[in-house]
Amino acid sequence: MRQRVRWRFDPVATTWALGLFVLLVLLATVGAGLGWIRSFAGDVVAVVWVHCLLASVVWMRAPMRPLLALAVGLAVEAAQYVSQQTGWQVASPMLRIVLGSTPDWLDVVAYVIGFVLACVMERRVAVKPAA
Repeated sequence: MRQRVRWRFDPVATTWALGLFVLLVLLATVGAGLGWIRSFAGDVVAVVWVHCLLASVVWMRAPMRPLLALAVGLAVEAAQYVSQQTGWQVASPMLRIVLGSTPDWLDVVAYVIGFVLACVMERRVAVKPAA
């Protein structure tokens, strides 16, 4: 039986994760005035970032990492919907910025686009010749 998950450290994926984190921070701060572009791009990048975080420490068979990253984004969106319906609110303003507070179908579209990009990244790494 083939192993499905293995712990590892991938410096390339870690570098991508750090770079995308910086981009997300810039989008949340400097790009705050860009409206839906900041929000949509941030959601796309967030899924790719989660994928890179996973890729930096875990080996999984394709397409499990991109699917897991998409599931994280969809779980955040579902939590936003539940909190809106129940009237719950995250107390920390910083956490509200990171997680968002308003569910939107465009967010789901952005997560799917991020999933596709993560699949492309996964495929490029998988077909890269061994050194």
